[in-house]
Amino acid sequence: MAELPKVRPVALKPIVSKPDFATIGGLVIALAGMLGGLLLEGGKIRDVAQITAALIVFGGTFGAVMVTSPFPVLMRAIRKLQLVFVDRAPQPQDAINEIISFASKARKHGIVSLEQDADNVPDEFLRKALNLAVDGTDLNELRKMMELEAVVEEHRAEEEAKVFDSAGGYAPTIGIIGAVLGLIQVMKHLENIDEVGRGIAVAFVATVYGVASANLFFLPVASKLRARAHRATQIKELMLEGVVAIVEGLNPKLIRTKLEAYAREATVAPAKTAAAASSLAAVEAET
Repeated sequence: MAELPKVRPVALKPIVSKPDFATIGGLVIALAGMLGGLLLEGGKIRDVAQITAALIVFGGTFGAVMVTSPFPVLMRAIRKLQLVFVDRAPQPQDAINEIISFASKARKHGIVSLEQDADNVPDEFLRKALNLAVDGTDLNELRKMMELEAVVEEHRAEEEAKVFDSAGGYAPTIGIIGAVLGLIQVMKHLENIDEVGRGIAVAFVATVYGVASANLFFLPVASKLRARAHRATQIKELMLEGVVAIVEGLNPKLIRTKLEAYAREATVAPAKTAAAASSLAAVEAET
């Protein structure tokens, strides 16, 4: 029996890294605004450059987070920090093109013809779903297994985001502790009024570090990681629906129409998306 021609799929790009200019630009603008305001008021950069305050705030915050978070979760969160500055998620249109190429080949030669192609898929989730489909896994079982994997990954991402949420909650309080510690030292030198005023100013730098790090870094990082996880879940849903459609033998054009809803999902309300999916399912049932 002649070997089936291998159709070259459109490559996904999950490993391609793109700088997240929103994150980088946001941090630059925030810092520039704060420091610029300080300079306009006649202050100097060295007024807020206090090593002891930074040691108290960031050391205390990191220690509190270590107590709060299990160590494996803490290490995962630190590794995921790079995702705040770099976007590595595949584009929905790339995923759709990949799935359509598989659907076209499966429609011509049968789903078993995708066995070799499935092993070369760069995305782990899509690769696993395709291999299960090629192996003849029951459609309901395939959906349950892949949905479970997506849910587990989303829960892991939520755990990682909570690490930075915790840091954002602790940092301002640790900053107040640092300010109090500084004031204790100031109270030892009440005989020198000039030194008292200068010491109070230095003491409150710890509060600035705590509040600024929480609201400009830790809490925004947690939100960005959740946004990344939500987008990754949407891509996984797209891939799963595509594989299910291939197993069902749907026309590639109909599959593209169905999956392109995910490419527009960022601008469509969830309720409208669900209604559109229900309507499409009804059309498929009639045809």
